[in-house]
Amino acid sequence: MTLDHEFLSFLVQAKKTTYASGSGALIEPCRMGSKDLPYKDGDYAYMDSYFGEINFIGQEIVWHQEKALWGMNYYGYTHDPIEGFPDFLFECLKQVTPEAPYRGPKHYKNDIFEYHCSWSGDLNKFQGEESIRYNDRVIFSLLFHGGNIQHV
Repeated sequence: MTLDHEFLSFLVQAKKTTYASGSGALIEPCRMGSKDLPYKDGDYAYMDSYFGEINFIGQEIVWHQEKALWGMNYYGYTHDPIEGFPDFLFECLKQVTPEAPYRGPKHYKNDIFEYHCSWSGDLNKFQGEESIRYNDRVIFSLLFHGGNIQHV
């Protein structure tokens, strides 16, 4: 199975529908203390599973016909929990695109916050980081990495 247009469309929709929506449907946790956000469409299934809130760690997995196909791990650290920051992060993550389906756009800014995201590699093997700034200081940072999953 290749990471094709159909996969990319599914991944973008899954991300926008779950955590980025700010109100994704939580299910009974698969692991003690996790927050699990599933999405399914046709032969594809997606799960974003994470622990924590202010500082958090998680993993996104995509399955095709019940076989793991792609994944991403992430760790986010909130340096200073400024009011309005979570809504701004959701706003950024809703801008995920098929061209860069990792987190949010390379750069985004509103009247209060500024978002930056950079990565290297491609969908098959990548790593990156994002940050949010408030009054010219970093208040949130996140590291991510992942790629395709191959089976024997």
